[in-house]
Amino acid sequence: MRADVLKLKLQIFCGDEIAMGPGKADLLEAIDAYGSISAAGRSMGMSYRRTWLLVDAMNRCWHDRLVETVAGGGKQRGAKLTAAGRQILSDYRAIEKAAISATTGEDFRHLKNLLRDAPMPSRQAS
Repeated sequence: MRADVLKLKLQIFCGDEIAMGPGKADLLEAIDAYGSISAAGRSMGMSYRRTWLLVDAMNRCWHDRLVETVAGGGKQRGAKLTAAGRQILSDYRAIEKAAISATTGEDFRHLKNLLRDAPMPSRQAS
């Protein structure tokens, strides 16, 4: 049995594309931690291609790029969040936190009290 009755999944859209959501925010945090898009993807169990597609989508959706990459060898290679990337990640996490804190309010308690513990059996004939 589930103990929680609410799952929040905030997504910000740019046209039909998800510009930011919980998975993309997690990916930005992993890129920041690992300094590499591919290492960040591996840490999250994602393929190299999927990771790059998500970064590309984020970079295309915002006015400023969120992730910068430097190819080649040497200490400067890899990936890092831009100032815009850090700000957007911070703003997104703040919105997430505010949404979660809203679930402690009276409105949510009222909804929760009206919710059944489990759905009733379907009334449709088999």
